[in-house]
Amino acid sequence: MSLRDLDLRHQYRSDSPGETLRERHHLLEDFYIPCLERSLTYDRAVGFFSSTSLAAAAKGIATLIRVGGRMRLIASPYLSQADADAIAQGLKQREEVITAVLVQELEQLDQLAHDRLAYLAWLLSKGRLEIKLAVHRDPYQRGLYHEKLGIFRDVADNVVVFTGSANESVSGLIDNFECVDVFRSWRSGDDERIAEKLDNFQRLWENQTPRLEVLEFPEAARRSLLRHCPGELSVEGLGSRGERGNQGDQGGRGIWGNQRQGGQGAKESGENYSFDALDPSDASAFSVPSTPLIPSHVPTLPLWLTIRSYQRQAIDNWFANRGRGTLKMATGSGKTITALALAAELYQKIGLQVLLVVCPYRHLVTQWARECQKFGLEPILAFENVRTWQSKLSTQLYNVRAGNQPFLTIITTNATLMSQGLQSQLPYLPEKTLIVGDEAHNLGAKRLEASLPRNVGLRLALSATPERYFDDRGTQSLFDYFGSVLEPEFTLRDAIEQGALVPYLYYPLFVELTEQEAQAYSELSTKIGRALAIADGDEQDSAVATLSMQRARLLSTATNKLHVLRELMKPRLQSHHTLFYCGDGSVEDEVSQETQTQLEAVSRLLGKELGYRINIYTADTPLEERETLRQQFEAGELQGLVAIRCLDEGVDIPNVETAVILASSSNPRQFIQRRGRILRRHPNKQRATLFDMIVLPPALDRETLTVERNLLRRELRRVIEFADLADNQGEARAKLLGLQQQYDLLDM
Repeated sequence: MSLRDLDLRHQYRSDSPGETLRERHHLLEDFYIPCLERSLTYDRAVGFFSSTSLAAAAKGIATLIRVGGRMRLIASPYLSQADADAIAQGLKQREEVITAVLVQELEQLDQLAHDRLAYLAWLLSKGRLEIKLAVHRDPYQRGLYHEKLGIFRDVADNVVVFTGSANESVSGLIDNFECVDVFRSWRSGDDERIAEKLDNFQRLWENQTPRLEVLEFPEAARRSLLRHCPGELSVEGLGSRGERGNQGDQGGRGIWGNQRQGGQGAKESGENYSFDALDPSDASAFSVPSTPLIPSHVPTLPLWLTIRSYQRQAIDNWFANRGRGTLKMATGSGKTITALALAAELYQKIGLQVLLVVCPYRHLVTQWARECQKFGLEPILAFENVRTWQSKLSTQLYNVRAGNQPFLTIITTNATLMSQGLQSQLPYLPEKTLIVGDEAHNLGAKRLEASLPRNVGLRLALSATPERYFDDRGTQSLFDYFGSVLEPEFTLRDAIEQGALVPYLYYPLFVELTEQEAQAYSELSTKIGRALAIADGDEQDSAVATLSMQRARLLSTATNKLHVLRELMKPRLQSHHTLFYCGDGSVEDEVSQETQTQLEAVSRLLGKELGYRINIYTADTPLEERETLRQQFEAGELQGLVAIRCLDEGVDIPNVETAVILASSSNPRQFIQRRGRILRRHPNKQRATLFDMIVLPPALDRETLTVERNLLRRELRRVIEFADLADNQGEARAKLLGLQQQYDLLDM
């Protein structure tokens, strides 16, 4: 379910002129509850907040709880005239007065009000509700913070903003005559107003609003509120169960077949696990109940999630393979969701205690963290400065092993995995730990593979391309640790046909070398031919590799690519959501004659010359800036991103509609990853468009024809694969026919 499924009005008014009582807007039933039922987060800034609204909207709040939703609340404490005077005259500290008022109200509740506070207190106890208080900076200022603003956001990042007269109370939602205006992120014309309201709330939350001071919720009031928290949370209509701890046997074989008590030292767990106690033929044996109570930070399948058939089959085959395996699934087909769903099933069946996720890059850590939160998890992000996470990790590992904490999620990077800071903690991972290797092909490298914990027996690798390029040893090491590729191998064709990725149009763009580049290319080709003829063995391989790299860089940064790009973009200056993939070589600027990187040349052409709103996105871009760029790109503030490599693996920007590839390596992993980035589904995207620049080798003599033919064969293998899956396959292949005929490559 998403917010876009709702047929929302522009305005909800208690009794609009000319309407019958039957047609009267019901703010709670028509708007508030349906939005809460579809939201992952709910931000609210109000003049008054009453716990009775939670009882009135129990259905919506219960669903927010079920999907692992979070809530941020900013409210104004009600102070009597005597309280205000005491603060203004300096007789009492403001925080002291506010704390006393809140505690008094919470301590004098009757049983009905106590019951109504249960949901609020439960959210607070699980760290899924944050409360702040807004007051005037000037103690002599009369009046209250009285703004009314609400923000719903769903799992697909759809946003509904409402503003108006209604407070967060039963009277505000039901009894009073109220009116709210509604803005939707998918509706044309609402973008500017939504951006403004989102900024208003965030500045308020961060205490950056002039004339107001936003205070943390007092600890004494927090403790008083938590006394209303139930031991168990029963949500009517959702099922009621007690809080789950670590279930399953604590010793002996139990459900695992070879279960052992965890010890202090690292213990090799080379065997696969046994799930003999569960019948693999029984589909219900591995299903996550759809109506669980959500305990504290344990993996739980969100209500909104529907597991696709190929994901279901992959999970079942992982269990059948005794807790090992590699998922070879196309980029964008949901490997992350599959892994988290698998972890949720492991928790339900055997009381999984720790989930350890290893990612190649820092930006993937934060991306995994966002996905984990949708499954009710609050991960420790173990990367960068060891002082920020090591103590916390050590404490929580101890609590898990002692039975004081049901679950722990750790997300780290490949670099941190190899560090002493994390290696010192790995021996303490309990028996019921699952390690997930994201973009796992990277983990086949010698140092990384040696750093993987041997005392963890449950292992899952994720990669669209697990086979390492020209590294058979590394590929085998990867499969030896994680397990072989599981069925089904979910290809790009499968993903498009089943709707996991969008279809696309493919346009190859031919680029000719300049006269100077053609001369340099000819000289390098001649040297390659001589190296092949004269040297042999390792000496030949080294010489050919060096020369081939120089020639490949020459092709990737061909000057005429800028001319082709200029002509391509001139009629597309009003387009949005475009990625430009660059090489890492250099070109010569025709104006200044100074050498620049291709990234800079492309950025100058698009931004300064054509006025296309772009920014650069590279591995050197700080994480905070990357997130800002991603948001600006999605919102359309930036029309394009110019990138090198770091957008190839794992980055999730699903509303990319167009990509222009100016340079591509011969490594198939790169173009497979890039294509997956472009084809990710998004509510506003029906189809993607891919422009691919292909440099034509110059006409050379017979001596180098064989070398050129082999080079072009490798390039055309990628191009033809792109063309054959495109909606305009015939048109794309027709453009390639002449090139295939010229080099006698019609067999491709």
